[in-house]
Amino acid sequence: MTDSSALKVLEPLKIPTVAETVFEELHQQILSLELAPGTKVSEIEVAKAFGVSRQPVRDAFFRLSQLGFLSIRPQRATVITKISEAAVLRARFVRTALELACLRAALEVVTEDDVKDLEKLLQEQQAAVDAGERQLFHRLDDDFHRRICALSGHDYVWSLIKEQKAHMDRVRFLSLAYAAQTALDDHIEIVAAIREGKGGVAEAKLTEHLGRIQTILGRIRDENPGHFQE
Repeated sequence: MTDSSALKVLEPLKIPTVAETVFEELHQQILSLELAPGTKVSEIEVAKAFGVSRQPVRDAFFRLSQLGFLSIRPQRATVITKISEAAVLRARFVRTALELACLRAALEVVTEDDVKDLEKLLQEQQAAVDAGERQLFHRLDDDFHRRICALSGHDYVWSLIKEQKAHMDRVRFLSLAYAAQTALDDHIEIVAAIREGKGGVAEAKLTEHLGRIQTILGRIRDENPGHFQE
């Protein structure tokens, strides 16, 4: 008889609930501006589009409202919130602090293979920029920062950063029409500094990189006034 005791060490598979699936899809559409700020949404219409009941949609709406992306008002339309400059700047502050801490820890343990993996990712990012694939570059951009957190041994920090940076993401996505190459050039310089063991340079470049959103915020607002809160 086959010994199946080894199966006891396996981690249980986490299967996303319907509410989680609806949340993730709506969250992504909001951050990529497929659902633009000011857009009205309804539980009935979303439930119909996803082919689900209203309860998981209601749960997803509540989570989005808690994150500040939905305004739910009884007896009135539920609306995708407009971009808050204050929320963007708060998110930038928190994200910078967390990522710098991860970068410092990563610099102490990074290996040659780790650097090569980052350099391969940079090549993928360049291909996305050259092809004008904004959504792909946005995903690869996130992957770059996530990997640095993982290299530090504190990969759980990325989930904290991901929640905080969501208010930055809509602005970041709008900026990719003209700033994707600049973002990539920053990544290249960060990786070069990591390879050369220049921790101070890497930290300074990461700080500058994450701070760029503050310098372009005015331009993005001028170009997309209807997306921002008054």
